[in-house]
Amino acid sequence: MTDTSTRSGTVPGVGLVHAPLALLPMPFPEHYWRQACELTPIFNELVDCVSLDGKFLQDSLSRTKKVDAFTSRLLDIHSEMLEINKKEDIRLGLHRSDYMLDAETGLLLQIELNTIASSFPGLSTLVSKLHRNLLSHYGNRLGLDSRKVPGNSAVSQFAEALAKAWKEYDNSSSVVLVVVQPEEHNIGGHTVAVVYFRAGYSPNDYPSESEWRARFSIEKSNAIKCPSISYHLAGTKKIQQELAKPNVLERFLENEEDIAKLRKCFAGLWSLDNPEGVNGAMERPEIFVLKPQREGGGNNIYGEDVRKTLVKLQQAGSEELAAYILMQRIFPKTSLAYLVRKGKCYQDQVISELGIYGAYLRNKDKVVMNAQPGYLMRTKVSSSNEGGVAAGFAVLDSIYLI
Repeated sequence: MTDTSTRSGTVPGVGLVHAPLALLPMPFPEHYWRQACELTPIFNELVDCVSLDGKFLQDSLSRTKKVDAFTSRLLDIHSEMLEINKKEDIRLGLHRSDYMLDAETGLLLQIELNTIASSFPGLSTLVSKLHRNLLSHYGNRLGLDSRKVPGNSAVSQFAEALAKAWKEYDNSSSVVLVVVQPEEHNIGGHTVAVVYFRAGYSPNDYPSESEWRARFSIEKSNAIKCPSISYHLAGTKKIQQELAKPNVLERFLENEEDIAKLRKCFAGLWSLDNPEGVNGAMERPEIFVLKPQREGGGNNIYGEDVRKTLVKLQQAGSEELAAYILMQRIFPKTSLAYLVRKGKCYQDQVISELGIYGAYLRNKDKVVMNAQPGYLMRTKVSSSNEGGVAAGFAVLDSIYLI
């Protein structure tokens, strides 16, 4: 990771720094770990099914479109693909579903499902290896067993999924294009088989009409998109809230056991036209989170700011309410951990968030891959609302099964 502080380049050794990490893996109950892993292939299938229902996506996000310019542009591209009857026969998804253990209910609850630019498969794999290596050398002194740190093959299986998608495209001279921030990269005259979006989830990634034209051209092309515009929309906060409504999962899935497993991990979710949720948040804002339709961290609203924002939105008019959803705030149990940042180790009370990666590849009726490649554990000080690693709030961690 690069150090962008003012010291970088002026003091020897600070131009590059290690990624922030926990010194030891975080204890995590094995039965919750298995539950999260079992959910992954079901969520993979759900995203694929939702992506094929254009009417559901357009209808669910219709009110959001009126007040959120970014979502509106994405929906416009999606609508044009529907109009020209653009089919995505080969569909690739590289997802990550994030969870926390709620101390009060004892439930593993989903925070969100990421369908675009699911970050840290590489670093999470390395941290898991680091912790296993540390415990193999010092585990006896600590009373810890390195075998209880689960293996993590997220980066290799993500790469395998991209390679398999390229193979399904069936053109040996084609290439895989990765869309990154901030500049574009020229790929010459090659045919593009797969486009992987490591960027494109934020309005900041579209500073001009050129970027929107590029996104439209990619979507209209025959390349396999990861994600396609429909997969991208299927991962929005509003769709997460819609799927949590009674009888909506049944629209996409038939297996009753799978539906029950998904529903068990859903936290409380409300649209802002739901009086029950809004009234509850006005009375006790500390137990809710107000979420806009944004990815990338740093956008959610907590505590007393929830009430203040709701008042402003209500004064602005009913349409403005559609830009947000309300979510039950999850309160994990805190624990003491050693955190390492910029070469310094310190102790603090922390909470953790578990992300489970999913890889899904389908060619028409054939499911080529539906896997749970690995995981991402992020640990942050318990006093912090935000949890981004790159933003400096959290550190990378791994799991120690108990």
